[in-house]
Amino acid sequence: MSSQHATEMAAGDRFAFGENWSRFLAVLDAERIRRAEQSLCDSLHVTSLRGVRFLDIGSGSGLFSLAARRLGAIVHSFDYDPQSVACTAELKRRYFPDDPQWRVETGSVLDQDYLKTLGQWDLVYSWGVLHHTGQMMQALANVAERVGAGGRLFIAIYNDQGRPSRVWLHIKRTYNRLPPGLRWLVLWPAALRLWGPTMVRDLLAGKPFQTWRNYSAGSLRGMSPWRDVVDWVGGLPFEVATPERIFDFYREQGFQLQALRTCAGGHGCNEFVFRKAAG
Repeated sequence: MSSQHATEMAAGDRFAFGENWSRFLAVLDAERIRRAEQSLCDSLHVTSLRGVRFLDIGSGSGLFSLAARRLGAIVHSFDYDPQSVACTAELKRRYFPDDPQWRVETGSVLDQDYLKTLGQWDLVYSWGVLHHTGQMMQALANVAERVGAGGRLFIAIYNDQGRPSRVWLHIKRTYNRLPPGLRWLVLWPAALRLWGPTMVRDLLAGKPFQTWRNYSAGSLRGMSPWRDVVDWVGGLPFEVATPERIFDFYREQGFQLQALRTCAGGHGCNEFVFRKAAG
């Protein structure tokens, strides 16, 4: 698994998501953990996950695995990126050392043999992950099979903006295939495109850089604005879908939509909570 990941990185076909998450651990604090717990509760309309079997597909930093475990869930976390696995394992070591009810592994959502060993779960969570696999539709199908009868699926998928999404894909490919020392040639113009209008609005309001300065405090995942820019510009593989496409796909798989939060047509993620038919 790690050798394949390294090959994709060397070819410029994959972004080093785990490097960003390792930086995140340095700023993780009690307030960010509390907000992650609250976001899970709000999205799922619950006050606890006690006894719920929670599968975190593409655990990244491990923050939401940690939040689920603190809410009482039995957690299994896995990620394809070795550094992301290391981040999740570090959070487990810090907060739940030697806990048999939280397991952390390396794995791929595209590896059906591996997924079959996991069985089915009450709640399958995969936020902002499946569009980074390079085979999004297969990944969407694979996660559906991990949800038990009557269970729930919580995913977030990049919004399809049409032509702007195709332009961003070109930018991301260019960024990853440049030598590291030249990536600023793509990164700085992209950062200006992403943040320029907000900077101008803050300046005209007499509050220069206010949104930039307060970004981390308001970001659920706690990343700095600059690290989020790097994550967005570099994020390969990259696929997108309209809300309708995701809804129709899972309806055909026997799921019912319970909650939807869109990014209002922008370049962010649309969030979906589905429930699988009871049987």
